[in-house]
Amino acid sequence: MKQKAIPYIQNISISTDDRGLFVPLIQNLSNVLPPIIRVYYVLNFASGTIRGFHYHKYEWKYFFVVNGVAKVIALDPKKSKKKYIYTCSDKSHQLVVIPPGYANGWMSLAPNTLLLCASSLTFEESIADDRRYDPHKWGDSWSVANR
Repeated sequence: MKQKAIPYIQNISISTDDRGLFVPLIQNLSNVLPPIIRVYYVLNFASGTIRGFHYHKYEWKYFFVVNGVAKVIALDPKKSKKKYIYTCSDKSHQLVVIPPGYANGWMSLAPNTLLLCASSLTFEESIADDRRYDPHKWGDSWSVANR
């Protein structure tokens, strides 16, 4: 029996020289993941804006913070005690990969947070595959805890 994929972070090696940065977002994924069909971006104007939770049975999603800071959360609705929580910023250069079968969402932790997103489905296919949940269905995962 094939094991279910889990969400993960892929660190991205960037190149810097006197001209600036080169950030190769998605490469060498085609052997193991379905092809990317759609690329889009989402901008939250204010800190604390939550997008999600969304669930997709078939869609793979990829998130990269272009500007600002985002807290990304993914969980299996059937095993919701295990949460995958990632804090990514425009300084961290990380790609968040969310496989099918996980409810996921994100919250901006800085104003004007911009996520570049990619998907394995068209917009129409994604809408047909979409299930929405209240962002607090599994408790308060969004608060920033003082440490």
